[in-house]
Amino acid sequence: MKSILRLSLLLSLALFGLCVEIAAQGNMHVVSGVVRDANTGRKLSQASITTIGGHEATVTNVDGRFTLKTVEKPHFIVVSCLGYNAIRLSLDGQKVTDLKVKLTPGTITLEELIVTSMDPKEIVLAAMAKVPDNYSRNNELMRCFYRETTQKGRRYIDVAEAVTLLYKSGYNKKIPLDRVAIEKGRQLISERAADTLGAKMRGGPALAVHLDLVKIPELLLSNEELDFYKLQMEIPVTIDGRPQMVISFAPAYITDHVLYYGKIYIDRQTLTFTRIEMSLDMRDELRATACMLLHKPAGVRFKPREMKTTVAYRMVDGVSRMHYMHSDVRFYCEWKKKLFASPYHVEAEMVVTDLVSEDAKPIPAREAFSSHDAYYDKAKAFSDPNFWEDYNIIEPSESLEHAVHKLKKK
Repeated sequence: MKSILRLSLLLSLALFGLCVEIAAQGNMHVVSGVVRDANTGRKLSQASITTIGGHEATVTNVDGRFTLKTVEKPHFIVVSCLGYNAIRLSLDGQKVTDLKVKLTPGTITLEELIVTSMDPKEIVLAAMAKVPDNYSRNNELMRCFYRETTQKGRRYIDVAEAVTLLYKSGYNKKIPLDRVAIEKGRQLISERAADTLGAKMRGGPALAVHLDLVKIPELLLSNEELDFYKLQMEIPVTIDGRPQMVISFAPAYITDHVLYYGKIYIDRQTLTFTRIEMSLDMRDELRATACMLLHKPAGVRFKPREMKTTVAYRMVDGVSRMHYMHSDVRFYCEWKKKLFASPYHVEAEMVVTDLVSEDAKPIPAREAFSSHDAYYDKAKAFSDPNFWEDYNIIEPSESLEHAVHKLKKK
């Protein structure tokens, strides 16, 4: 396959996972709360919470909850979410735990709707031409939190998470040297015999390197690749309170490597890529299987259902960086001697939590996590409930906490 975006799945006898408790240690300052829609009260997932300057960050979980740990006491935090107006929240003179944050839906003016008549390919290419100006030219080292979970039916059978170091070479470099290294990780595994056949995504934390579509334009955003897609202007939205041009894409031709539908979000003022969403075309089961499956045990039939990926970028002080990645894969495994197929759901997410250095040296190849590495070989077994100490992580959801508790009892 041409593109590494074929996020291949590997069915194997090895399961991996990690526990998901958190605890703040030492002298770190902790800000926590829940983010909701101001009109409906709905809890908002994937909302971004950052300090002023953007060097410490996290995102909300599926329950809208977040915990942010900072070295210095923050006076403000910025909370933003797709389709909502961003707010700057003062923390002076009030408690900083169990905050109740409400975001109002963003509005689009008539002037901003005029962009729907523009040529979408020209907009994408213009945004690509501005990448060296909009994205960091420095070699940077960032700290990230990564979590991956596997469910069999409604039951979690595998939880994995890690703090990683992500090296990103400058976006003006022609040959990227981006690498990921695991700084700290752990795992929790189901011991049921029926769960010995599971699923894991190839790449794991290395997806933060391979899914940087702005840095690797030949995967989707190059002039040549865009010719294989139908592009169309959609209704604008707001992200971080800023109007975004939205361009949908769909395969224009039936070929082996053009298999994705999705949307591209571009900041109207700066022409910065803000968010890219992709879904694999499932109409041809054989082609979808070829894109998703690397290997399967004998006697198992793989039936793909869904594969979705989101990559988000965030601009701080005029410099845009990768901020968040999320992938969602669903499929069935059918055994020859069993009457019913088992549904699986593999979900992975990564958030950049800290900017460690703006003048970084590359991660040595011997320390880097490869897309061919098995994460369960890299992570340490679960043991310490205070494992994460001062690291920023994405809070586990209530259902995930319950699942971890059940797995720990086995």
